[in-house]
Amino acid sequence: MQSETLIEIRDLNFAYGARSILNGINMTMSRGKVIAIMGGSGSGKTTLLKLIGGTVRPSSGYVNVAGQVIHQLDRDALFKIRRKMGMLFQFGALFTDLSVFDNVAFQMREHTDLPESMIRDLVLMKLHAVGLRGASHLMPVELSGGMARRVALARSIALDPMLIMYDEPFTGLDPISLSVIGSLIRRLTDALGTTSIIVTHDVQESLKIVDYVYFIADGVIAAQGTPQEVSESVAPFVHQFVHGEEDGPVPFHYPAQAYRADLNLENNLA
Repeated sequence: MQSETLIEIRDLNFAYGARSILNGINMTMSRGKVIAIMGGSGSGKTTLLKLIGGTVRPSSGYVNVAGQVIHQLDRDALFKIRRKMGMLFQFGALFTDLSVFDNVAFQMREHTDLPESMIRDLVLMKLHAVGLRGASHLMPVELSGGMARRVALARSIALDPMLIMYDEPFTGLDPISLSVIGSLIRRLTDALGTTSIIVTHDVQESLKIVDYVYFIADGVIAAQGTPQEVSESVAPFVHQFVHGEEDGPVPFHYPAQAYRADLNLENNLA
């Protein structure tokens, strides 16, 4: 049976002033799936997350989330649907003056009328899911990078969102923490039935856990497919990216005139 579509992106264009970022993007993302968005720096991956979350508006085209066109929503409706979205920022972005417990409890206290006793049980449940129930009393400064990322993940699932967006969740992590975060993303997606979107440069770790991959280059979708299709792709850009080759469609050398001309060899030999 085909999975229900949660996000539909059609003919999406976006520019910062005269600088075009995204051109004619089309994507479909189903409930309960993990989708990776990959591409070089500055290719528009994080901008795409901003468009899904409604923090910026498209130049044309649309993002439809759960039957609602995001840029057409008024302020109240936008805030309402955002409460069904979780976000894991690149370095966690924990509130530094709040404990681990209070960081996870924050959204529950802000957006629900639950009694404190129930909030306590829910926070401990979320922290237990990421293996950090015993760290609930610690402050962010006392956490390692991997622990901070796991607390941020617990916070992102605090309200059982239908969608979680991850902006470079593997950056700066040691191999153990990286593997833990990847495994948690997969397990929590399956357990909650949520949709997870991962913006990442970490090809090998991502291909272990995702269901589908979109590659963005020069503002367009350069390739897409399952992890196996991507791994076996002979498309030059995809092959270079997946295998980390230093030269290819993304060149090693920045455009320049002939090296001999820069060294003025012709004139010296004349």
